[in-house]
Amino acid sequence: MTKKRRFLKATNILFIVLLLVQLLPNRVSGETHTAYLVGFALVLEALAVAASILSKNEKGLNLSLDIIGFLYALIIVWTVVTAKFNILNEALFPPLGKVFWQLIQDAGKILVNIKSSLGIIVQGYLIAVIIAIPLGLFFGWSVRLGNAATYISKFLGSIPPIVYIPYGIALLPTFRSVSVFVIFLATFWPVLASTMSGVLNVDKKTVDSAKVLNVSKFTMLFSVMLPAALPQIFIGCNQGLSVSFILLTSAEMIGAQNGMGYYIKQYSDFGDYTRTIVGLLVIGAVIMMISFLFNKLQTYLLRWKQ
Repeated sequence: MTKKRRFLKATNILFIVLLLVQLLPNRVSGETHTAYLVGFALVLEALAVAASILSKNEKGLNLSLDIIGFLYALIIVWTVVTAKFNILNEALFPPLGKVFWQLIQDAGKILVNIKSSLGIIVQGYLIAVIIAIPLGLFFGWSVRLGNAATYISKFLGSIPPIVYIPYGIALLPTFRSVSVFVIFLATFWPVLASTMSGVLNVDKKTVDSAKVLNVSKFTMLFSVMLPAALPQIFIGCNQGLSVSFILLTSAEMIGAQNGMGYYIKQYSDFGDYTRTIVGLLVIGAVIMMISFLFNKLQTYLLRWKQ
């Protein structure tokens, strides 16, 4: 790509427009903390420049710049309808500069809550995956047993795990253990069902080839069936991961004393919607980052399919 195609993009024009918009007079009563908004925009522009320099293919560069350009457009619109023209209710929709300022002020508290939420997710999710995959391999090994277990898992998996919270509170010692239990249920059933489905649908030629080599049952399950079923297993793992974040946030908003769900609920109850928006943005960023890392892991483990 030429330098012109790398650096003269609509994203760069949107960045300039964003800076020019900040020159308009503010029409809100409180402090807008414009410097924090400009600082965030400069970080995005630095990322855009880095992507333009380092990207080796135009497709990847365009994707990165399109995402940043979308963020610029969103910031411009938000700034215009809040700080500059005060069209939206200032209490419910604060200027983004104020949101970024509050994010910096609460950084320590937010990190503690993120650590709490991620600890619950990791614990419940890993326990579910470690138990569900071997069980799925075992049940899927027998067509008759696997078909029966599939219907049972679909029935039990269709029950929203959050309804078990009252029983968990009555039976388990802490709300954290209740949350781990809910995440376990949210992950266990889709991973079990996808593992059984993957094993039951392994190509018969693959199984027959392994039988010709007279491999042991252990080798058949974990060296033949498991790799062949991995694409299907990852579908269940992705589903469990997505549902886990939704359920954890809901559970934390019900009775937790920490976590990002608790952070949002605590401040929304007092009408502090600046911190509420901060919590929403942080949750979105954390989920996006974890999904990105998970997709990288999936791509690495399934690299043999390329």
